[in-house]
Amino acid sequence: MLRLLDASNGSYTDVRPARRGLLRVCAHAPDTADSADITGLRVLLTADLLARAAELGDLQVLTALSFAGQPPGQLTAFERAADALGVHPPAVRTSCQDAEASLAGPIDVHLAGRAATVCTGQGGLLTPVGAARLHTELAGPGRDPLAVRLALQAYPYHQSADLTQGVLADADETLGRWRHLVAEWARSPSRPMPAGIAGTVRAAFEDLDTVSLLALLRGLVPDASVPAGTKFETFVFADRVLGLDLPSSIGRTG
Repeated sequence: MLRLLDASNGSYTDVRPARRGLLRVCAHAPDTADSADITGLRVLLTADLLARAAELGDLQVLTALSFAGQPPGQLTAFERAADALGVHPPAVRTSCQDAEASLAGPIDVHLAGRAATVCTGQGGLLTPVGAARLHTELAGPGRDPLAVRLALQAYPYHQSADLTQGVLADADETLGRWRHLVAEWARSPSRPMPAGIAGTVRAAFEDLDTVSLLALLRGLVPDASVPAGTKFETFVFADRVLGLDLPSSIGRTG
C-alpha cells in the first residue's frame, strides 16, 4: 500500500485509487521565471518516483502534467530537462480544470509544488512537494544529469532542497562510485536479499522514502558481512524506483 503526505492534515495517508488497478496522478508544476527554481522539475520527478513504486505493486499509472501559463517553448525545455533526469514523460499535458477529462476519470493523487494552481472541488489526495533550487547548470562539464536526480532524492520530497555546487559534486561522485561497485558485484554469484533488507526497501518504496533507501545503500557498501551478490541484487532492485541507471557500467570495467 502506497502512503503519501496529506497536505490537509500533515500526516501520511494510504493511496486508494478510485479504479482498481489504475492510479491517476496530476503533477501541478508552479509557473516561475526564476531559472534557479526547479520546483516544477521536482514535482514531475516525484510523480515519476510514485509511478515507479506503484508499478512494482501492479498498478497502471497515468500521469498528467498541469503547468499553467507556461509558454510552449519553455515547456519543451522543461520536458527536455525532465528527460535528462530519467523522468518518464507524462501521458498528457493539460490545464488544472481539464485534468480529470484528460485522464478519463477522477484524480487519485495531486502532487503540487509551492504556488502551483490546484483546482478546488476535485477529489484525490493532495500531496505537497517542497521547493527546489539548482545553483548551477543541470548538466555541468563532466557531470551526469542523473546526479541532480540523486541529489534531489537525498531530501524528503515534501521538504525544501538546495542543490549547491558541493551537493552536486558529492552526488556525482557517489553515482560514479556506485555504478563501478555494482559492475564489480555483478561478477559474484547472485545472492537474494535477506528478509530484513527486502522489508526495508519495500517500506521505503511504499512511503517514497528515498532518504532512508539511500541511507540503506550507503550502509551496505562498506558492510563486509553482506555478500557482494546480495549488494548487487539490493542496488539493482532499489534502482527500479531510484532511476539512477546503476547497472550501466556492467561489462565496461576491466
